[in-house]
Amino acid sequence: MKAIVLKEFGDVENLIVEEVPTPIINDNEVLVQVKAISINPVDMKTRSGKALAARLKTESPIILGWDISGVITQVGSKVTDFKEGDEVFGMVNFPGHGKAYAEYVAAPATQLAIKPQNISHQEAAAATLAALTAWKALETHAQIQAGQRLLVHAAAGGVGHYAVQMAKHFGAYVIGTSSAANKDFVLSLGADEHIDYKAQPFEEVVNELDVVLDAVGGDNIERSFEVVKKGGIVITLPSNTSEGIVEKARQKGIKGMFFMVDSDGEAMRKIASLLEQGVVKSHVSAVYSFNDIQKAHQQIATGSTRGKIVITL
Repeated sequence: MKAIVLKEFGDVENLIVEEVPTPIINDNEVLVQVKAISINPVDMKTRSGKALAARLKTESPIILGWDISGVITQVGSKVTDFKEGDEVFGMVNFPGHGKAYAEYVAAPATQLAIKPQNISHQEAAAATLAALTAWKALETHAQIQAGQRLLVHAAAGGVGHYAVQMAKHFGAYVIGTSSAANKDFVLSLGADEHIDYKAQPFEEVVNELDVVLDAVGGDNIERSFEVVKKGGIVITLPSNTSEGIVEKARQKGIKGMFFMVDSDGEAMRKIASLLEQGVVKSHVSAVYSFNDIQKAHQQIATGSTRGKIVITL
């Protein structure tokens, strides 16, 4: 089969399409013929030698990617929830070696969900790592409630655009930050207010928030502490900004936390239900071919992708 192999950590030129053996599945796995792959910032960071590079450096070959949608072609002997021909999607083996940049992926059955018939493989692949992150941040960690006030930083991005939709589903009042160019998009997702982060510091506009979801990092985190009410929560996603968050927040009488999502089939099934109902929709801003993986990585590296970008096979 064809796979995109990372020859060594570094520039996009190190991503090479090669022929590699088709995976042999274990008893608890299924073999998925991949139809679409989602690209995330963690892909780009890992490729460059950061993020999950330390976990993968001893693997050979290194095949990046975790987000897939496709068709099951083989089922392990202990798998009872799926059968050959099922269309499935999910985030595979994150934060381990997902090997999703390939024509076939061996995936633990417990990490997948049936793809809703009313969405494409592109839309399904998009709604994996980013959607899972938004879901777990809001439902599991923030335990968001109807009527609460939520600020979503980078609301037009991968995680952000799902978070806005999910928070509205929970009945929250949602404020989203983005550039002015994405204002209409953020409001179309259901946000109640929009803040152009380039034109005005958000801390001058909002206060007394219950929850802040931050996918930006840097000084955004401590600035977010200033707009959360006592007992509120700030959740940050960039791993390079996690140090000291808990203690700094505690000193201000709020809760601060960093978390990294992991593969979770049960949560994927909940997201599948939201997609099927039309409560949540994937916004795919660009679609690339398998051979254009380098261009896809260059786009995600701009930090200005609206919604999600995917690769089709």
